[in-house]
Amino acid sequence: MDRPELPLPQLHAFVVLAEELHFGHAAARLGIAQPPLSQQIRRLEDKVGHALFTREPGRVALTPAGRELLPAARRALSELADGLAASRAVGSGRTGRLRIGFAASLALTVLPGLLRTHRERFPEVRLDIHEMTTAPQLAALHDRTIDLGLLREPPADEPQLDFRTVLTEPFVAVLPSSHALAAQRSVRVGQLAESPFVLLPRAVGPQLYDRIAGLCASAGFTPRVAQHAVEWQTVCALVETGLGVSLAPASIRRIRLKGVAFRRIEPATVRTRVAVGRRRGDQNPLVAHLLAGLSVT
Repeated sequence: MDRPELPLPQLHAFVVLAEELHFGHAAARLGIAQPPLSQQIRRLEDKVGHALFTREPGRVALTPAGRELLPAARRALSELADGLAASRAVGSGRTGRLRIGFAASLALTVLPGLLRTHRERFPEVRLDIHEMTTAPQLAALHDRTIDLGLLREPPADEPQLDFRTVLTEPFVAVLPSSHALAAQRSVRVGQLAESPFVLLPRAVGPQLYDRIAGLCASAGFTPRVAQHAVEWQTVCALVETGLGVSLAPASIRRIRLKGVAFRRIEPATVRTRVAVGRRRGDQNPLVAHLLAGLSVT
């Protein structure tokens, strides 16, 4: 047997009349005239197939069918109100889930302040944070498994993605403390030509790898890579053991290792770009709110 569809305006009119038990008072509360209220109740009774109220001069009362319907009608209206409130909260970006990918080194720079500010402004938004290198972030943005990515040296040929610069920072030389160049306050890239290198694999961050290789090429040499490491923390640890030297973003200096020296690169105008990436045309208000907390260009 098919269940009759009960329009919500008729349920609302029914609940108000059940509470007032007076057509005039219920109509005033609903902001309508009494005849339209009577029509709403009659239509609802036609759908139910039974009278919901007894009508006597000066007295309105619920029938057994009306008493049975009242709790369900109140639940339906309450659930609708809750659903509308939740929908408005998500639509306005006040609640929901935001998935963010970030390069590990950015935990040393922009990420902590960004997350702290966002949580203060939108405490009901759930933030899912995923540590990822650049290539996996790009794939995750395309696959829609993250909403935003914070990464280094974004590619120039991603028509479906949009990148905005968050900051730029200089490179530094990462040296074993025992290295001869550690005695200097700054080094030129060309002075590293004879040293083996510890670098991130190109596959995890092609643009950054090529940027570092380009710096070496401009200084007249190709870096001789002795060891690869996926994370900057590991790169620094391997440099400390004497396996080689590296070139890294300046924020890596916050990794404190006794046997590692960080020296600025000359010229200091050589910098690496940090950007926030998202899908073009994404209208997610959660994304817009987080971007508003960043100084982007």
